[in-house]
Amino acid sequence: MSRTSLALSHARGLAIALVVSAHAVLAYLQYQPHPALAFASPPYAWRVVPIIDAQHWIGFDLFCGLQFVVLMPFMFFLSGLFVWTSLSRRGSRTFVRDRLIRIGIPFIIGVYLLMPLAYYPVYRVGAVDPSWSAFWAQWKALPFWASGPLWFLWQILVLDVAAAVLLSLAGKRLVHAAGKAVDFPGRYFAALAAVSILAYVPFAAIFNPGDLDQIGPFAFFPSRTLHFVVFFFAGVVVGIGGIDDGLLRSDGILARRWALWSSLTLVGWVAWMLLTALAMETAPLGIGPVPHVGILADLVFALASMAGCSAFAAVFLRFSASRRPAAESLSDNAYGIYLIHYPFVVWLQYLLLRSTLPAVAKASIAFAGALLLSWAIASALRRTSIGALVIGAGRRTKSSTDRSHREKVGRPAGDRAAGAASPS
Repeated sequence: MSRTSLALSHARGLAIALVVSAHAVLAYLQYQPHPALAFASPPYAWRVVPIIDAQHWIGFDLFCGLQFVVLMPFMFFLSGLFVWTSLSRRGSRTFVRDRLIRIGIPFIIGVYLLMPLAYYPVYRVGAVDPSWSAFWAQWKALPFWASGPLWFLWQILVLDVAAAVLLSLAGKRLVHAAGKAVDFPGRYFAALAAVSILAYVPFAAIFNPGDLDQIGPFAFFPSRTLHFVVFFFAGVVVGIGGIDDGLLRSDGILARRWALWSSLTLVGWVAWMLLTALAMETAPLGIGPVPHVGILADLVFALASMAGCSAFAAVFLRFSASRRPAAESLSDNAYGIYLIHYPFVVWLQYLLLRSTLPAVAKASIAFAGALLLSWAIASALRRTSIGALVIGAGRRTKSSTDRSHREKVGRPAGDRAAGAASPS
């Protein structure tokens, strides 16, 4: 595996761990936009924040705010990054078939099996009859089928299919244009910033950032859906330009500018939070909402997301391009962890409700417990034939490793790493 692919693989593992951490601390945020309402009452805020604990810490609000700016754009970017490599190697039909198996099947199993288990404790918090049968009756009566964090999967599947169709129909001209785009990093980042603003600001003016809409099992954030599409195809463009020889070279311009991108991200994050506070009805210092400042906050958010996505990649390209066994294990099991972790998070938060432990201790228990349990189960599943097919193979025997190595001789390092480094 090349240094670039190794760094991106490590970034993928940390990104999934951060997803688990974000879900683990949601119960302990100082600011909760919705009070804890009955399970069957709109707006069904428990889909985003399942458990609300009496213990809070403002630090978790800041932590989640930074993740809100950076994490999901980066995950969409990383998901698009290896699309061209996989399409070139497998062909569009095989690519789509593999994506249906690797993403479609886990989405169906996760939504219809794991999500009811994950949300059962949410129902129990205020239920008169806490039995499973009573929960199941209310669950089936809901006007949707809650999908939790698995909303990410169906959107990635749709985008993968769309990219396969687009790249198959567009021919060499689109591929050539995309490959040239990353030869001029300044133009690429300027274009990404402009498109990011256009894709986010108009929708953010209509919808609240935390609003979650749902049609059946398909959930989406209306203010950010097009924004996520932009970052996915930004990754596709960079992937066409070359993983190891393009913008993402481990010694390239992006890696060398890691400090600049990180600084821009932090400045943008702080500016977005301050502007958002000034746009609220309960603005600080009693000055009330400042007119039009919300539009400026949305503009800063779009730019900070672009900077944060670049910073996330740059830091790993600069500092994590060498082998680290723990990081490699986390990356290998990241997809399985993403699929499995949510029930553990919610149940641990529920079991800790009556504890008098401080918020930091509770969040640490929920995070560590969910991460370790889902990591262990994902590792075990990958050693089974079905698990290997759906979420990736586990450790192989020496003979199979040698045979696989002989089959891969002559293939580019980026091709060999595509399956390991792609988030999906």
